[in-house]
Formats: sequence, C-alpha cells, structure tokens
Amino acid sequence: MKVLLYFENQNLIAKSGIGRALKLQQEALSYTDVEVTTDPKCLDYDILHINTYGISSHHMVNKAHKMGKMVVYHGHSTYEDFRNSFTGSNIIAPFFKRYLVSLYQKADAIITPTPYSKQLLRAYHLKQTITPVSNGIPLDKYNQDDEKVKRFRHYFGLSENQKVVISVGLFFERKGILDFVELAQRHPEFIFIWFGYTDLRLVPQKIRRLVKENRLPNLIFPGYITGDVIQGAYQGANLFLYPSYEETEGIVVLEALASKQRILVRDIPVYKPWLEDGINSYQAENIDDFDYKMVQILNDELPDLVDMGYQVAAARNLPEIGQQLKQVYKKVMV
Repeated sequence: MKVLLYFENQNLIAKSGIGRALKLQQEALSYTDVEVTTDPKCLDYDILHINTYGISSHHMVNKAHKMGKMVVYHGHSTYEDFRNSFTGSNIIAPFFKRYLVSLYQKADAIITPTPYSKQLLRAYHLKQTITPVSNGIPLDKYNQDDEKVKRFRHYFGLSENQKVVISVGLFFERKGILDFVELAQRHPEFIFIWFGYTDLRLVPQKIRRLVKENRLPNLIFPGYITGDVIQGAYQGANLFLYPSYEETEGIVVLEALASKQRILVRDIPVYKPWLEDGINSYQAENIDDFDYKMVQILNDELPDLVDMGYQVAAARNLPEIGQQLKQVYKKVMV
C-alpha cells in the first residue's frame, strides 16, 4: 500500500498546526509498513491523503479520482474554527464552509482529530465514513531535560523563582489572546509568554495593536520559536494556559501534556471526553474563572494532575497513531 501525503504551500503553513501535522503523519506512518511519498508528481500511489484546501489541493483530488485512486481527506479545518481568525474571516466564513464541504464530499473517507470535530463535520451532511484519529505526539521528544529548561530560562532572563505562564498559538482572537493579555494586566507578579507568530497585516487592528504596542513589562511575544527553547518552556514554565475558544484538537495541548506540564484550558466541547476537569487537566469557563484557577495552580493550592495528563498524551503516541491511520487506509482499499 502506497500513500501520497499532500500538503499545499508547505512553507506558508509550516508555523501552523496543519503544518506540524505533516511531520506528525510522516513519523507516525514510519512505524508501519505503509509506503509514503510526499511527491505530488508521483503516479503509482494507491491513496491520496490530503490535508489542505487550496486550489492545488482541489486539483489533486480531481486528478486522483481521474486516475482511479482513493482519496482520504484530513478534516483539520471547520467553519467554527475559521471564524475569529484573520481579518474578514467572519464575513467569508459561510463561503469557506461551502467550499470545505465541496472538498470533503469528494473524499472516499474523512479523518478528523477528535470526536467533537467529527460531530461538526457530520452536521455538514457529509455521508462518508468519518474517523477520529488524534494528530498524535512524539512522546520521547518531550522527555524531561533540565538543560532545555535552563536554556529557556536563560533565553528570557528568568530567575529560578520567577513564575511563568505560557501559551502557544497564532495571533487569533479565537485562540484567546485577548484573555491572555488581560490576565497579564491583572497579574504583574507573573511573567506571561505567548509563543507563536502571525503576519500582523492579516489580523484585525485590535490584535495588531495589542502585539505591536505591548507595554506590559511582564508580557512577552517572542514570535515563533522551535527547538530547545520552546521544549524547555513546556517543561520549565509553571503553567500552560490555553484560553482558545475553538479547536479541532489542539496539538499544543498534547505537547504540554507530554511535557508533564500543568495545564489550564477553556471548558469547550473539543476536550470532551479526553480531558476532564480536576482529573487530568484544569478547565475554566471565563476570564474570572481563568484568573482564579491560574492563581490557585501557581500557588500550589490545587492537586498536581500532570501524571494523569501525561497518560492522555501517552495514549496518542505516534506509533499508535500510525496504526490507526493504517486501519483507515485498509478500510478504504476494501
């Protein structure tokens, strides 16, 4: 069995969750006997596994069907998580939804990261088999490493006793960046670091101004950082706070869990049933709830749930995800 993994405009999406999904899928499938190519000119594949939504993606699907190939579409995007992102996204969201549906309808099967995103796609009246398969996590990559923690602390000039709250995401309102900044304003005694980058020309003015004109000495926007510093941040921060309003899974949440980091996320449907408040994570409903629980966690007034959270990540280790992807492919080929 040979699978063509197709991601359009890889350079443009490299800093997004979909961009990381390419590497995760490649690594997951390396633990199987599925032959994988990423060469769009390849002709001898059996299944097109497509992850993106541009015009070239549309052409790839049509070409695959003309050649008699099977098509598996990876449903990373939904109408719901497109809203409140780029400038004008809410205006064009209904048109984007129709376009998404037109693409997903061409698939022989659909993969999507969570039961919640499956529920959303099913509501689009798609008839194909839809299988939830986590994006997964390379578990060993996030093993405790004190040197990485030191590099993180040194990079930002942090003292050993300075309490640090981190988040990772694009500069989207949907990601909860406004709430993150509000918490930084409320708590000058803590350092807040938002990792990630989006071209500020593409986001609404209130977000652009918030990032460009940041005057809070305890709030840092370091941009998109990879390697030891971000891995050290996941392990060496005091809390991963992710106030996103809408996700199809949240790869960064898995990264935090794999790092045995304490996490505080918004109480939204995507985390059900795999994250449970007070069991393997903490969850908040609004800004005041985030504030209250954040302070409790940072002051060690709530039970430490990192071991239970780690088990969530361990169940999504890439060798297991590779086998799940293979099973989807096998069913499509029957």
